[in-house]
Amino acid sequence: MVLVMTYHSLSLGITAACLGLAFLLGGALDVAGWLQAMLLAAAAITGLLSIQSLRQRFISAPLFKWFKGVLPELSETEQEAIDAGTVWWDGELFSGQPDWNKLLANPLPTLSAEEQAFLDGPVNELCRMADRWNINHNWKVIPEEVTDFIHDNGFLGMIIPKAYGGLELSAVAQTEVITRIAQAGQCIGNYIAVPNSLGPGELLIKYGTDAQRDYYLPRLAKGQELPCFALTGPHAGSDATSLPDVGVVCKGKYNGKEVLGIKLNFDKRYITLAPVATLIGLAFRLEDPDHLIGDKDDHGITCALLPRDTKGVEIGRRHMPVGEAFLNGPI
Repeated sequence: MVLVMTYHSLSLGITAACLGLAFLLGGALDVAGWLQAMLLAAAAITGLLSIQSLRQRFISAPLFKWFKGVLPELSETEQEAIDAGTVWWDGELFSGQPDWNKLLANPLPTLSAEEQAFLDGPVNELCRMADRWNINHNWKVIPEEVTDFIHDNGFLGMIIPKAYGGLELSAVAQTEVITRIAQAGQCIGNYIAVPNSLGPGELLIKYGTDAQRDYYLPRLAKGQELPCFALTGPHAGSDATSLPDVGVVCKGKYNGKEVLGIKLNFDKRYITLAPVATLIGLAFRLEDPDHLIGDKDDHGITCALLPRDTKGVEIGRRHMPVGEAFLNGPI
């Protein structure tokens, strides 16, 4: 009975009435006393909770006050993340009452002729080249001829605009590419997926300077630079707000010149492509105790591009997660 009422999302008032009716029916049918007592208690409690003023005063308000006191304050970065973006049909899905017609009214995404040709040509050829068994069990690494084919055919630049030498594929085409390749070889799929999702490419497109885009994007598109994104560490993974890694704004000498820079202290783990990456997208908390770039002490979580050969950067021993030979390791 309770499950049926829950499924139909009945109001508290109607639920209380149903429980009361069940209590009366149980009395007529001589149901066990303990069950009758439970039905009466449930009906009484639900009935009281159905009175909004009582519920807000004695339950909602005290709970809200307690949670407000125990939860940590949101940082500026966290608040920006919450406020960013909009809600599409997925919001209706989580409401429990989605409008399926609204979803079905959206036109089906299609591939362009150029994207279809890429799938039928280089993608299918790469799938034929993938030898998953030997890669995982014998070679323990993706063969050089395979990585050369990936670089030469622009697989690492699917997200990069054509103006910078990339393929500029749609999200639908990228999904189809990764799906096909991952089925042929998961490690090859990861090698391609990271630069087109978590890599610095999209960050450069949206937030980089013109000089950074002009230099890095063509190199990323052709595989001359191999990127990784260093977020996960021993004490923080998907919970990015728990990052312990810190960068402090400071002045100092770099390559013989007095510069304004960042002194970094970080420890990362399970970073895909780290063993071969030449360009690291590093996530850390930025602090400015001397107010060299503004009035705030804490600038929250930010990202920086860090060349592999930067002094102090160490790439540790490669991981072998779940027996797959895809490139993953600590920084």
